[in-house]
Amino acid sequence: MAELSTLARPYAKAAFEYARGKDALAQWSEQLTTVAAVAAAEGMELVLDNPSLTDAQQANTLNEVCGDATGAEVKNFVSILSDNKRLSLLPEISAQFELFKANLEKSVDVEVVSAFDLDDATAGKLADVLGKKLEREVKVSTSTDAELLGGVLIRAGDLVIDGSVRGRLNKLAEAMNS
Repeated sequence: MAELSTLARPYAKAAFEYARGKDALAQWSEQLTTVAAVAAAEGMELVLDNPSLTDAQQANTLNEVCGDATGAEVKNFVSILSDNKRLSLLPEISAQFELFKANLEKSVDVEVVSAFDLDDATAGKLADVLGKKLEREVKVSTSTDAELLGGVLIRAGDLVIDGSVRGRLNKLAEAMNS
């Protein structure tokens, strides 16, 4: 996966800088997400990997499927990717674009997995504490996993905080086996 991110980074950066210059980050974000989802769909992957289609045909097919959900500039971007045989990178380009956008906006999406449902007040307090620690606006999404036994598992970008009972038991087992 490191290779995909390395290949996708210059395209994501170029798209981000262009969108930022046009003051259209939200529109590009939405449109890139749409194009990436369409490109990653099972049936579309077969079309985009079909060697009998030219680069232009692949780009046109993808742009036609996306229809009015994408503007002329994003369609041109898809054509450029196609010319460089990089259409398969669209999901990674979209993900990196979102990271650039989040860094600019000083926001981060945080996933909190707990053994039990968190009430809104607890999730809000957790968001406040994480926001101060990370120095960013925090958008929290919560889910439950009974296998954690207790505590929480927090994922914020590449930061993982494992405060779950299962995680602590795993660490204890590793220490005892060492």
